[in-house]
Amino acid sequence: MPDGKALFEELKTLTTEKRNKASMEIDAASPIEILRIINSEDKKVAFAVEQELPYIAEAVEIVVAAFKEGGRLFYVGAGTSGRIGVQDAAECPPTFGTDPEMIQGMIAGGLPAMFKAQEGAEDREENGANDIVAHGITGNDVVCGIAASRRTPYVVGAVRKAREIGARTLFVTTNPRSHFNIDVDVAICPEVGPEVIMGSTRMKSGTAQKMVLNMITTAAMIRLGKIYENMMVDLQMTNKKLEERAKRIVMTITGVEYDEADRVLRRAGGHVKTAVVMIKAGVNADEARELVKKGEGFVRRAIEVKVGKH
Repeated sequence: MPDGKALFEELKTLTTEKRNKASMEIDAASPIEILRIINSEDKKVAFAVEQELPYIAEAVEIVVAAFKEGGRLFYVGAGTSGRIGVQDAAECPPTFGTDPEMIQGMIAGGLPAMFKAQEGAEDREENGANDIVAHGITGNDVVCGIAASRRTPYVVGAVRKAREIGARTLFVTTNPRSHFNIDVDVAICPEVGPEVIMGSTRMKSGTAQKMVLNMITTAAMIRLGKIYENMMVDLQMTNKKLEERAKRIVMTITGVEYDEADRVLRRAGGHVKTAVVMIKAGVNADEARELVKKGEGFVRRAIEVKVGKH
């Protein structure tokens, strides 16, 4: 970790630490004027992410390949970046029916840092490296570092250790690719420009990171057969809202009425994918599960397998 003066000089070079000319007088603005400035800057984020789509696609291919071999995806970050990673990981099991071990978030300072800043937790590379070892990372896994500045010691240390172990590595930063100097398989660098509030990377940088992580996991799950058409067919019915969503999905795809969707879902053990195949292919639950297996987890392929028998 650089000393105070060296760190000061390093931060001066980061785009995310520069002043935004559009918000120089935001302290004297009215509430609506403040919001217009923020909104105007936020509009730039999607375009910045768009420029990185080829790199995000590379990341998706790496993640899908790892999942197919039984590997896992780990997000590693500090502060806002860490929380975004933990959030994305936590949302995958209810949305896609994944094992909680499949996608995990690591944050400097551990669980307490999700709710309260743990000052200094991000300042040592060895903390990140130690957490990689503690999580049992292997060469089958993928580790994705997330740091707006690209320089966060905890994240850099984790990524370097993961690469040493043989894991594939990704990195998401909102500073320019031309400044990126860390050895990884894929770097994703949406350039969102200076923040409305200088250095507050919970703003545009955080939004860009959230978009990128959503893209990586959503695209990976689609490529694994977790989606039919544009609906979640592997969601877990873990609460009343998700139970009703599951019925609505079955009804929408198959055209059956509410009571029939409920009945078939019960026979399918609450699994939407199985229920859909039962109805679309005209088979029982066991046969539907076998068709899904033959279709490598894809509902569309499972139905085509059945149709191909005739």
